[in-house]
Amino acid sequence: MASPGAQGEHPSVTLFRRYLRIRTVQPEPDYGTNPKLSSLLLNSHTDVVPVAKEYWSHDPFEAVKDAEGYIYARGAQDMKCVSIQYLEAVRRLKAEGHRFPRTIHMTFVPDEEIGGHQGMELFVQRPEFKALRAGFALDEGLANPTDAFTVFYSERSPWWVRVTSTGKPGHGSRFIEDTAAEKLHRVVGAVLAFREEEKQRLQANARLKLGAVTSVNLTKLEGGMAYNVVPATMSASFDFRVAPDVDLQAFEERLHGWCQAAGPGVTFEFVQKWTEPRITSTDDSDPWWAAFSGVCKDMSLTLEQEIFPAATDSRYLRAVGVPALGFSPMNRTPVLLHDHDERLHEAVFLRGIDIYTRLLPALASVPALPSDG
Repeated sequence: MASPGAQGEHPSVTLFRRYLRIRTVQPEPDYGTNPKLSSLLLNSHTDVVPVAKEYWSHDPFEAVKDAEGYIYARGAQDMKCVSIQYLEAVRRLKAEGHRFPRTIHMTFVPDEEIGGHQGMELFVQRPEFKALRAGFALDEGLANPTDAFTVFYSERSPWWVRVTSTGKPGHGSRFIEDTAAEKLHRVVGAVLAFREEEKQRLQANARLKLGAVTSVNLTKLEGGMAYNVVPATMSASFDFRVAPDVDLQAFEERLHGWCQAAGPGVTFEFVQKWTEPRITSTDDSDPWWAAFSGVCKDMSLTLEQEIFPAATDSRYLRAVGVPALGFSPMNRTPVLLHDHDERLHEAVFLRGIDIYTRLLPALASVPALPSDG
């Protein structure tokens, strides 16, 4: 095991490991030469998800670097690596004396891992955010185990739905009709049948990725007070991730239909419901995409365009009119966010700084656009 801040270690790696040691379980501007232009926003979140320490090879908050160069820590991929890569790229550009037409802002926000409701969702409505005049944003992506890099131009809408079924109670020894369990079972069956349809659609088309279909999982079943008492009320909770091309009104009507078909006394409510899916243009005619993809082409980076399968703070940015791409420059890296032994190789981390050092000048130099007015 290499010691913290070992002699000869790249200072960017040392800084990354120091940041990882800050337990954050759950803007700093670089002014451009033309303040009339909208700015480039580099967003990252500081919070991380909890850990089950007993399943880790190393302490998840010590940022241990093993003999092969892998850095183990919660947040190594999601997403403290990107935060430091932003800072190091900007530091390098400033040290070299570069200035660009567009201002570069960096935001480090809380609360993303539990929905961003007290973080970015509120921040985008604040005058402080509006004062940034963001015209384009970069946010988190995912690792890619292949040679390619994944870039996300949209994401699915999280719908957390609780279905409640009421029925006749009674003694557990009797064949009681119209029970809450029977009716809830019909809804669960309908939802799981839909799940299988979407799963088969994904598996049947090699061109589709997970983000392009709607997924659902049954995550909670609640009800009952004793083994010999038939409950009057039972509920089931589902985590839907709705693809951005789905007609949301029609899909909600489908939920109503499943409940109505199950019988009287079956209702549903939303615990979380995102209804503003947005797609960031990846057309070659789009100046922001042209700048981003042009750098990647010049650096011989292969890009795979996808819809993010879960949810990030990008959805709040897109909803207020700021196009955003989700991009974490981690190729040849297994996807380990939220997993035991989350880790990132220092060489991949350092290359990410090089990539941002090329991307930021291109994005911050996009010529004036009609939207800048």
